[in-house]
Amino acid sequence: MNDRPTFAAPNAFSNPEILSGALSPQVAVALLASVGDIALVLDADAVIRDVAVSNSDLVTQGFAEWVGQRWEDCVTIESKVKVAEMFADSGASNAARWRQVNHPAPGGDVPIRYLVMKVGQNGSAIAIGRDMRAAAAMQQRLLQTQQSLERDYIKLRQVEARYRLLFDLGTEPVLIVDAATRRIREINPAALRLLGVKDGALADRPVGEIVDPADRDTFIAHLGAASASDDLAPVTVDLADGHGPVEITARLFRQGRAALLLVRMFAAQPATAADDHHAAMGEVIEHMPDAFVLVDSALNILIANAAFVELSGAPSVERVMGEPLGTWLGRPGLDLELIIGQLQEHGSVRNVATILRGSGGAQEEIEVSGVLAPRGDGECYGFTIRNVGRRLRTAPSVEHDLPRSVEQLTELVGRMSLKDIVRESTDLIERLCIEAALVYTSDNRASAAEILGVSRQSLYSKLHRHGLGNLVSSDT
Repeated sequence: MNDRPTFAAPNAFSNPEILSGALSPQVAVALLASVGDIALVLDADAVIRDVAVSNSDLVTQGFAEWVGQRWEDCVTIESKVKVAEMFADSGASNAARWRQVNHPAPGGDVPIRYLVMKVGQNGSAIAIGRDMRAAAAMQQRLLQTQQSLERDYIKLRQVEARYRLLFDLGTEPVLIVDAATRRIREINPAALRLLGVKDGALADRPVGEIVDPADRDTFIAHLGAASASDDLAPVTVDLADGHGPVEITARLFRQGRAALLLVRMFAAQPATAADDHHAAMGEVIEHMPDAFVLVDSALNILIANAAFVELSGAPSVERVMGEPLGTWLGRPGLDLELIIGQLQEHGSVRNVATILRGSGGAQEEIEVSGVLAPRGDGECYGFTIRNVGRRLRTAPSVEHDLPRSVEQLTELVGRMSLKDIVRESTDLIERLCIEAALVYTSDNRASAAEILGVSRQSLYSKLHRHGLGNLVSSDT
């Protein structure tokens, strides 16, 4: 057969003559079309004479309309040289090889991997192509995954370096102990100095060796309890070789599948009379009938006794710790700011009448006394809060709040400066006028703003500042 392909392949048939005359043109065309996603019949000038496209997506990209065009005119600029080289090498005796070229398309370049074969003496050839977009997308995902892993690895190395720096430079003696074997995994320099040993002397040694034999059972029992609970009080033991008593705490954590114990050691301090007094004072504050609360300079609660928790309606003391005191104390934007201003100016305030808003929405009339105290490099505020609502309810009831509010203002004489009293009086008058305007306009904000001679936005701001947003029901 003169039309038998002239290319050689490593896995070619050993006896191709057996197929001589066995393949009809229709069978040969069907086979070529099914080998790849696209097959091109090229003449001696590399002009496309026929196209078979088995990939429907390539049909929509216009690949089936190439008949009559030069093959190199259907590829991108950088692929023209590849096309020419493949067509020129298609008749060589060496094995043909696959090469990738790119075709321009409306949705972007389409990569196709081609194998070109000469099929006749007249120089015609067949180019079989496979769509490489799926492989390219997979390679892109693989590259992105590899880059993500590299970034995670770098972050892990950075975290490990920071951990190692903190572990080695920390002044607190720390050991990392295997929870299963009770052997020391790591020990920082501070612990080595406390125990009086050299670096590496306790590596993979039983952790019980750091404690005096008389206290080892107590120490091991504490480690066992730490494996089951996170809330354990420190245990005091004597270190081995007469290095003195220490307080030891242990906490379980996991690294991978291994359970480890973080063991911290503190120099044990003998109890003093001052400690006893402080403990007694804490008990008194906790059980005193009036509410007590200690806040930092940002007015976040540091300490609160049971009376304050009960007055605020919180379910537990943990729910109020760290929360702003303004969540419960005083009218929004008014009372608490005045109280803090007086504390900063005079150092203390006494029996300031205000309200306390409970978690359930209820309000209680209270009297607040407070003091400013130093705290480290900053300052803190201590407040005692007395519920006077029951006492106020015994007074004759009045129809409006105005007489009681004026009485409260006069009671501030001697506790605040005249400037602060005048400022509070102005806020009171403004609040009363807004309330009257809302009543007069049947809770219509727009009409109330017009009557008061202020803009609607200004009225909204004043309503929010005075806590009157719930008094209105319409914005028309």
